[in-house]
Amino acid sequence: MKKNLLYLFSLLLLFSCNKKEEPVISFYYWKTNYQLTAMEQEAIKENNVQKIYIRYFDIDLDAKTKEAFPRTPIHFIQKPTIKNIVPVVYIKNEVMLASSIVIDSLAQKTLDFIQIINKTNQLSCNEIQIDCDWTLKSSENYLAFIESFKRISHKKISATIRLHQVKYYKKTKVPNVHSGVLMYYNMGTIGLKSLNSIYDRTIAKPYISSLKKYPLPLNVALPLYAWGIHSRDNTILGLRSKLTIDDLKADINFTAIDEKTFKAVQSNYRKGVFYKKEDIVKIEAISASDLKEMATDLTDNLPQKPKEIIFYDLDEDNLKNYEKTIFKQITDRF
Repeated sequence: MKKNLLYLFSLLLLFSCNKKEEPVISFYYWKTNYQLTAMEQEAIKENNVQKIYIRYFDIDLDAKTKEAFPRTPIHFIQKPTIKNIVPVVYIKNEVMLASSIVIDSLAQKTLDFIQIINKTNQLSCNEIQIDCDWTLKSSENYLAFIESFKRISHKKISATIRLHQVKYYKKTKVPNVHSGVLMYYNMGTIGLKSLNSIYDRTIAKPYISSLKKYPLPLNVALPLYAWGIHSRDNTILGLRSKLTIDDLKADINFTAIDEKTFKAVQSNYRKGVFYKKEDIVKIEAISASDLKEMATDLTDNLPQKPKEIIFYDLDEDNLKNYEKTIFKQITDRF
């Protein structure tokens, strides 16, 4: 009897140890006004989202004074119901390249502005994320900023990590943070004839094998968004966010050249943007199969399972392009 009980206990222990722990689902929120739609709230509820990363403000460099300043701070029209809020501060690389920058002062001002936003809106946080695509030339200032910010904030600090920072980490260095988030998108050059600049497996391939050696624990950020590359006479005029193939198929002002490229058949305005007759719009988007492919490739190369998959970004215009179960389908692959 005792042997049977011991055998059963061993089996239960074995199954419990082998139980697959899937990464949790989180979202980035990247709009200037925080106000969730019914669909956005539903996505949070159905996916049991416990954490949301909210872009609080950007830090840019004044062209004349060469002083760093905050841009487009978040406005909370609605108070988040999710308790675990992570303020995200996006710092332009130009700021870290500026010779005039005073690192400790910048770190203190950054923290002060986060605290003002939190106090004004009666919010609190345990973690702050710094988002910066630093380079070899800016790495010294960036790493010093992280050290200073970590010392004065007394918070858990995470940082965004790009593929080039993974592959060349011995040169660009590794920030002294608690964890990193691999930004698995915006890989290619934005161009009229190039492949998808948001995600291109052929571009990612030479980089992802380096993940096995990267010394910082990584979670993963995956893209949900689409945009249009707007050009005139072979000159790119800009990116038109949240523009999809279906949007232009339904617009009588445009005709399809191929499955991803459209031409304006008459001059028109769309969401405040002027499209001249003959203008070209190339749509770049991420399909469900792209997301699954990303998850498979990352699973094969990450040294350990990520604890969290963060989708960029929580917006009804993005959510409507996918099945409701897409987020669970992706985390199941890790």
